[in-house]
Amino acid sequence: MPKPPIDSALVRSLAALLDENHLTEIEYEGSGLRIRVARNLPSPMMMAPGGYAAPPPAPHPAGAGSTPAENDWAHHPGTVKSPMVGVAYMSPEPGLPPFIGIGDMVSEGQTLLLIEAMKTFNPIRAPRGGKVTAVLVHDGQPVEFGEPLIVVE
Repeated sequence: MPKPPIDSALVRSLAALLDENHLTEIEYEGSGLRIRVARNLPSPMMMAPGGYAAPPPAPHPAGAGSTPAENDWAHHPGTVKSPMVGVAYMSPEPGLPPFIGIGDMVSEGQTLLLIEAMKTFNPIRAPRGGKVTAVLVHDGQPVEFGEPLIVVE
């Protein structure tokens, strides 16, 4: 049985629906014809708890380079690193202001952020007092062990 010709207008309509509805694929079947339109995304979107998409990364602090290698925060003496793998949260609850911001003065032991690991929220505290000069993670961002989180000078 010969294949029916492809209706390019239909394919374009399906592609437009993909874009309008922020879908990754759509499929149509009818009149002996089955069309699947899909697009490859650069990376899977990380989902924060509750099913909401994680927000885009926060802008780099003033004067910072565009990559961690340029910043070299891992070797900065005031860098607070993640003690575990988990998800970083910048405020105690959704909708509340963040614990800290760039330019804030913090005291030793003050909570800087929370890391959720195994359904437990762990406070990450300032190892010393000083001024927050960089926040290297954003709310809802997955973090790795040893990853630079915040710089306190």
